[in-house]
Amino acid sequence: MVKNGSLYRRLLSDVRGEVMSDPASLARYSTDASIYQMIPDAVVIPRSTEDVKAVMSVARGEGFSVLPRGGGTSQCGQTVNQGIVLDNTKYLNRILDIDVEKRIARVQPGVVLDQLNEALKKHGLWFPVDPSTASRCTLGGMAANNSSGGKSLRYGIMRDNVRAINAILVDGSEARFSAETPASSDYADLVGDMRALGRREASEIDARFPKVQRRVGGYNIDALVGSDINMSHLLVGSEGTLAYFTELELNLAQLPGEKVTGVCHFSTFRAAMEATQHIVTLNPQAVELIDETMIALGRDIPLFRDTIEAFVKGNPEALLLVEFAEGNAEDNAAKLVKLSQLIGDLGLSFTGTKSRWGGVVSITDTKLQNSIAEYRKSGLNVMMSMKEAGKPISFVEDCAVPLSDLADYTAGLNEIFDRHGTKGTWYAHASVGCLHVRPVLNMREDKDVSTMRAIAEETFDLVKRYKGSHSGEHGDGIVRSEFHEKMFGQRIISAFEEVKHRFDPIGMLNPGKIVHAPSMDDRRLFRYSQDYSVPDFETALDWSAWPGTGGGIQGAVEMCNNNGACRKLKGGVMCPSFRATRNERDSTRGRANTLRFVISGQLPGGLESDAMLDAMKYCVSCKACARECPTGVDMAQMKIEVLSAKRKKGGLTLADKLIAYLPRYASKAAKVAWLMNIRNKIGPLRKLLESPTGIAARRDLPEWSSVPFRDDEAQDSDPQVLLFADVFNRYFEPDNLRAAVRVLRALGLRVAVARDDHTERALDCGRTLLAVGCVEEARHEAKRVIDATRDMVAKGIPVVGLEPSSILTFRDEYLALCPGPQTEMLAKATHTIEEFLAEQPSLPLKPIDRPIYVHGHCHQKAHDVVTPMLNLLKRIPEAQVNMIESSCCGMAGAFGYAPETVDVSIEMAKLDLFPALDAAPVNAIVVADGTSCRHQITEGTRRQPMHVARLLEMVLDD
Repeated sequence: MVKNGSLYRRLLSDVRGEVMSDPASLARYSTDASIYQMIPDAVVIPRSTEDVKAVMSVARGEGFSVLPRGGGTSQCGQTVNQGIVLDNTKYLNRILDIDVEKRIARVQPGVVLDQLNEALKKHGLWFPVDPSTASRCTLGGMAANNSSGGKSLRYGIMRDNVRAINAILVDGSEARFSAETPASSDYADLVGDMRALGRREASEIDARFPKVQRRVGGYNIDALVGSDINMSHLLVGSEGTLAYFTELELNLAQLPGEKVTGVCHFSTFRAAMEATQHIVTLNPQAVELIDETMIALGRDIPLFRDTIEAFVKGNPEALLLVEFAEGNAEDNAAKLVKLSQLIGDLGLSFTGTKSRWGGVVSITDTKLQNSIAEYRKSGLNVMMSMKEAGKPISFVEDCAVPLSDLADYTAGLNEIFDRHGTKGTWYAHASVGCLHVRPVLNMREDKDVSTMRAIAEETFDLVKRYKGSHSGEHGDGIVRSEFHEKMFGQRIISAFEEVKHRFDPIGMLNPGKIVHAPSMDDRRLFRYSQDYSVPDFETALDWSAWPGTGGGIQGAVEMCNNNGACRKLKGGVMCPSFRATRNERDSTRGRANTLRFVISGQLPGGLESDAMLDAMKYCVSCKACARECPTGVDMAQMKIEVLSAKRKKGGLTLADKLIAYLPRYASKAAKVAWLMNIRNKIGPLRKLLESPTGIAARRDLPEWSSVPFRDDEAQDSDPQVLLFADVFNRYFEPDNLRAAVRVLRALGLRVAVARDDHTERALDCGRTLLAVGCVEEARHEAKRVIDATRDMVAKGIPVVGLEPSSILTFRDEYLALCPGPQTEMLAKATHTIEEFLAEQPSLPLKPIDRPIYVHGHCHQKAHDVVTPMLNLLKRIPEAQVNMIESSCCGMAGAFGYAPETVDVSIEMAKLDLFPALDAAPVNAIVVADGTSCRHQITEGTRRQPMHVARLLEMVLDD
């Protein structure tokens, strides 16, 4: 079923790109990072400028609006609307030219900022507008929003760094907006009209526009005043309401040299605000604020915990991160000395008490500085990691005032919050008087919506009193556009409307933004409208850590704030399927939005619906989102719920059973290993078995061992280590387990294999059962493991395993399968073998003269246990250990074997893993602890990877 069938058919006939009009796709494009939601009529992913023209032609003819969209990270509702959404990110993402000498770049609108900066890095250049969403925001979206960032004190905002914009106007014509004087044409007439408006309104603009750097509200008609007029600056910040950008010409800057960070600690928030105006006199590159709430929340997030402990001293009420980039260590050190002296002159020291306590922690280590920067950039998501129903809401977030008024302004704002019974969370750009503050409210409650309205009215009055800007970074959208009259006056509003009408007389481009805006508290436009509800339903896992129905899964799903960290293309692991397909459906955000629509009944069919299963199709359960999503959206665990619902409705296919019950038939299959392995050797048999078994004919299956590992191979009395023998290493690569036993014994440790003395069946972690939604059977297997290890765990005996996806189940899924003290004790006792060995005395090892390349299993990365493996391997004398920076290998258990997912599986590996191995020396040793990882590498490269246990055994010095 599609919405607006006639529109859909016309788009299909006229557009070469992808056209979507099914309810699930429209749902995924109905929200951004704001509180708003509007269902579009269609989504088009254009392949070319000609596609864009075709869409605009259809829209004119059919009477629909058009909304250009980049990463969809807007916080004010700029990128939600009805009509046709144009997603630029998948195809219109080419860097067209880099002129190193002139320091100019030309890009298409869908280029991601980090993508551009990666290309510029080798030239010693960068694009110096650096919003926190740099890993997924697009240059087109940044220009439309007039974005800024932490370095704006030195480099300015988007408007200051755009040279020209090529655009398609509403009538389908094209024009280049720049500082050049146009020849006679329709575009020249438009320029003439705009310049005339600038001359006419010059005095009113001077009187009403705030004199602060961070003013991004309304149209930039101040750019039309004077003799030095660049017409592209009028388009910057126009939020897709005036023209569609096809190409941007940007100014570049030289990369800063060495940098350092001084972390200024304050016992009171006001002291930090008062200090800012003095700190900027030292000419820092940035001054960023972090408040005590953000510090506390960050300490609860595994990704940031160690970083915070490394740079926060004591319990400050506020921190100012002061960054200097003087280019060399000597000059940077001098700046840090001056900063410490300045803070001392303000009467603060770490030996002081109460309001006199404070000081500077100097950070010169580059790695720690980068970690701090990532933490600060994640400020929004850190704030949104609160698990309760109320969340910090963006609507007065980025007002900007002169630095001399900053302390009084923030005090006044806190008074407003207090009057309304809430509090704000604070972070961001103290250097330019633009602080991100979010009152904690529940947008499902009418009273909190009324409170939001009242706070907005009072806050904007306060901002006006200090002659500040009500929109200092995140634009207007729905949340702020209606307040332009209060801030600018009616005459300026009339000028804004004149600009809109001159560019777009039919109101086709993103209507309702900047001018003719709806009320910001119209709940019909909210993600959580008055009709929003989630009826209670049964879930299979424990979700009690979150509020809401389904035992709390509602709250877990709604933790997704749509900020789009899962859409990053490099760094970390999340989200590997999105990186391969570039489809919104395949991002963690896309899946979370689909889930939210399903559980709230906005999409019919429940968790087992086709739409939900389609959204989960390419989820590889890598667990990266559980660690890398700052709000902790664990899509792998949510996928288990979806698969459980599917199984309850339709049962298991033969392919499902082959996966789920592998541990149960493995012992019998190993007895006829020659027969089980014959499929790999006969091509026609591969093809014949593809459909019933769900194994792609092009894939080799792991080879069964005729001599599987037995529990009695290691049953030392009074053991000091309990070894968990997983099904994969036990029956396919048993020498890995034998190597592990030998290495552990080389340390003088007594080893016993964990076993179930009540049955003859080997212990099973339950991972294969969870992979197809057999939750109750997986729970049974979990209880067997918990019972079998209980006595040893109670004695403090560690439980050690080789296969990350198996052993780390004890620390993760078991807590949701069998919550309780025994499970928690097992989780604390559980270690991957490299974790355990890294804590032991050094093994007697021989030198190795070959480089070692390490690929981390996704679950190792998600649980932060790759570092122990690297540290362990570095103990090998003369070892040259190299970590491969990659996302998921793509095999991911059965995912890489299925005919319908094999292509995406290989594409994942081709993004980073395979190129890294292709570039590695021929004699390199490749270490990969994951069974799936080793098989993907073996099939896709000429390498023969090994488990870390085998490598350690190989270099044991007997």
